[in-house]
Amino acid sequence: MYFTDRGIEELQRRRGDEEVTLAWLGERLQEFVDLNPEFETPVERLATWLARLDDPDDD
Repeated sequence: MYFTDRGIEELQRRRGDEEVTLAWLGERLQEFVDLNPEFETPVERLATWLARLDDPDDD
């Protein structure tokens, strides 16, 4: 188990029944980076990965 798994599991446990939009998620990610600029690169990578999940050109 990775250390990050605990955070993911907490997210699923606390908010797993909620429905959110990608716009809401984008706003939360921007807010997080504003508060924690040292995490800009990993958040950017996650956002790009999520944006391109179904893009056949990225295989």
